[in-house]
Amino acid sequence: MAVRLLQQLDAHDDVYVHLVASAAARRTLAIESPEWSWDAVKELADEVHDHRDIAAAPASGSFALEAMVVIPASMNTCAAIAWGHTSNLLTRAADVCLKERKNLVVVPRETPLHEGHLETLARLSRLGACVLPPVIAFYHRPQTVLEIVDHTVGKVLDQLDVPHELFRRWAGPPEGDATDVGDDA
Repeated sequence: MAVRLLQQLDAHDDVYVHLVASAAARRTLAIESPEWSWDAVKELADEVHDHRDIAAAPASGSFALEAMVVIPASMNTCAAIAWGHTSNLLTRAADVCLKERKNLVVVPRETPLHEGHLETLARLSRLGACVLPPVIAFYHRPQTVLEIVDHTVGKVLDQLDVPHELFRRWAGPPEGDATDVGDDA
């Protein structure tokens, strides 16, 4: 999903993308998307920062950052952000977004969730983050894995106010659908 989001953002000349990826993210990329090299992914961003560089621009509240997306977000990263553990650039930049009241979108990567996970995600929401799990939607009748991914990426882009046409928006049931769900009264 991260690569797909980067591809979509790259198509917008008015969006400047700073990329921060942990070593675990780069390892996951190699395992789950072997068709993408780290060098190819970096080409989709305008600027790439080492996650260990806590002096990089996104680590400062005076940096003009409009929004941040953590996609995918491990529960370790979610917990670090939720509790202010800013030991790397990724968690520091997310913390800055929260303290500066900027848009922070967190796409958690875990299922099922135990109570600690749920409490962490609830805390992120209370702090002002948008918690956006990658939930499959069927109303647009996806036929491919890419269409499922595009739905989540489209929802992220909606949070950023970035226009897209990644999925068909709900406009009511298809013409002629006379499904009666009964009377609950």
